[in-house]
Amino acid sequence: MVVLDSTIVNIALPSAQQDLGFSTESRQWVVTAYALAFGSLLLVGGKIGDLFGRKWTFIGGLIGFSAASFLGGLAPSFGVLVVARALQGAFGALLAPSALSLLTVTFADSPERAKAFGIFAAVATAGASVGLLLGGLLTDALSWRWCLYVNLFIAIPTACLALRLILNEVNPQRPRIDFVGAVLACAGLFAIVFGFSEAETEAWQAPTTIISLAAGVVLLVAFVLSQRRVEQPLLPLHIVWDRARGGAYASIAIAGASVFAVFLFLTFFMQQNLGYSPLKTGVAFLPMTALIFLVAPTVQTKVLPRVGVRPIILTGMALGAVAMVAFFGQLTPSSSYADHVLPGLIIIGIAMPCIFAPSFATATLGVDRYEAGVASAMVNTCQQVGGAVGTAVLSTIFASAASSYASSHPRGPSAAATAEVHGYTTAFYVAAILFAIGFLVAALVLPRRIQSQQQPAGEAAAEPA
Repeated sequence: MVVLDSTIVNIALPSAQQDLGFSTESRQWVVTAYALAFGSLLLVGGKIGDLFGRKWTFIGGLIGFSAASFLGGLAPSFGVLVVARALQGAFGALLAPSALSLLTVTFADSPERAKAFGIFAAVATAGASVGLLLGGLLTDALSWRWCLYVNLFIAIPTACLALRLILNEVNPQRPRIDFVGAVLACAGLFAIVFGFSEAETEAWQAPTTIISLAAGVVLLVAFVLSQRRVEQPLLPLHIVWDRARGGAYASIAIAGASVFAVFLFLTFFMQQNLGYSPLKTGVAFLPMTALIFLVAPTVQTKVLPRVGVRPIILTGMALGAVAMVAFFGQLTPSSSYADHVLPGLIIIGIAMPCIFAPSFATATLGVDRYEAGVASAMVNTCQQVGGAVGTAVLSTIFASAASSYASSHPRGPSAAATAEVHGYTTAFYVAAILFAIGFLVAALVLPRRIQSQQQPAGEAAAEPA
């Protein structure tokens, strides 16, 4: 629900804009309000689950998310819709880390751990493309408002089941909350996400962009320094400094930034160049979605125990670069879905679970059960910040490449379409470079072998000799 909400609303935006009458310049805030609240509050949300119990944090997140979705569906004005999206993001910051940490502690000493994380990775990775399909279907068949109402049909039954099936576990020591760290982390992440959002919509040289990004860096550096000195930190730094977990977090962030090009620019290409409707665009992503659901559990249960984490992530990064260069980077205005888009989607459908499935499991491996929430929050933070960076950087590169191509080539009936496709392919090549960077990071940071993914929580992951 949390992941599909990042894309399902995007499909509904044009209809919502027409219905509520807000400007194109304001439209970004429907997306940005969610991203800002979600990204900035994740670490705090994860820590709340560790301190007060994951069950009630999970249920509270579900109820709050569904209430905010209902408010957004009823929204009579643009302002109410933006407030509802911000509330969705805030409750999503409670919900996302508590869901992953529940999985971590429930399957800590279970032989089913690999299978559980494989299923989780499939759902989390494919959620964005499912959102495109569901958003197109609901917008075409009913109304854009149902892209928000649909969350109630997921959240309310899940909350009822959670009341009966999940046991609450509270830290008996109940350490104090690091309020200084919480303020620094929230403010720093808010500034970073806001800065990259401003870079996408305004410009990199805009004062708000520069000030926000600079402030975000300063605040996050201050946060790290404070965590080294405080007795009960919001984010115990040993969670991040561990080679296996640190490499997994880096892989998630880089792959998230790279893969964003697939959803953003392929959606534009299929709707503007191929003439697809929103629903048909969502259907076009189905081969990738199906492969993700098939490959993620297989990688986690069959391949990972035999070869280890690093070779699988390296394979995923390499396949991602191949898809960008060999297929998406070769698009032309006359390209069809079958010749370049579908083969690239098939490769990405294999590459994404190879990166995310082992990364999700490794990112929470070996942490104490009362630190599982904040370790899980780091997974979502890396995804969110990686997506914000990818959005800003690739969108800027697209716009610059398209503008440069249009100004240096003669105008004609197809000049605009050709310039846009040139912008897409340039962005895909940069995404390939990001995948290559991810390949190097995984090769250099991840250890050769990591202790069994089935080890109990609380036992440290073994480093290679």
